[in-house]
Amino acid sequence: MARPLSKSDIRKQVLARRDALGNVERKSLSERITRRLLALDAYRSARCVMAYASFGSEFETADFMSDLLAKGKGLVLPRLERGNRALQLHAVRDPAHDLVPGIWGIPQPRAESCPSVPASRLDFVLVPGVAFTRRCERLGYGGGYYDGFIRALARRPQLVAAAFELQLMPELPVTDRDQVVDLVVTEIADYHFPSPPVGGEG
Repeated sequence: MARPLSKSDIRKQVLARRDALGNVERKSLSERITRRLLALDAYRSARCVMAYASFGSEFETADFMSDLLAKGKGLVLPRLERGNRALQLHAVRDPAHDLVPGIWGIPQPRAESCPSVPASRLDFVLVPGVAFTRRCERLGYGGGYYDGFIRALARRPQLVAAAFELQLMPELPVTDRDQVVDLVVTEIADYHFPSPPVGGEG
């Protein structure tokens, strides 16, 4: 009987699949995911949206951020504080000029020019991750930044993950410290917690 995959095994396996996507295919899949995100009622009604600047082979967030800025929504991006493994939130008006490389080279806001924002203002949060289940369980990159951030929220906004279908796993070795999201959006379906998926090409 094969032993269950560890979190480390799953990260390696899923990241290898994601890294194997060609640039053209990644862009095409990202565009399909973005269309589904923009159609969500929770996104349409949100006034303040927390996103992240995509890095490496992640779902490309640039078009999502461009749309929300064009619609006059507030854009919030995180800075990763390595010492206390916390996320500091900052308002960003121009991602092309307001971001600098942070931990692991991930683009993050310039603290000196981007005002800080309290988490209580957030209506919608785009949550990154390595792997997910259709039940909206999430496996992050291992730092615990987002799990801690979600646990500390006094008011829970809509938590949405954008991922390629290839990042979905039947099971994940989650614990009570691993935070679920409300919705996982892929290029072909929206997986709600704990409801059945909403499919269709969007």
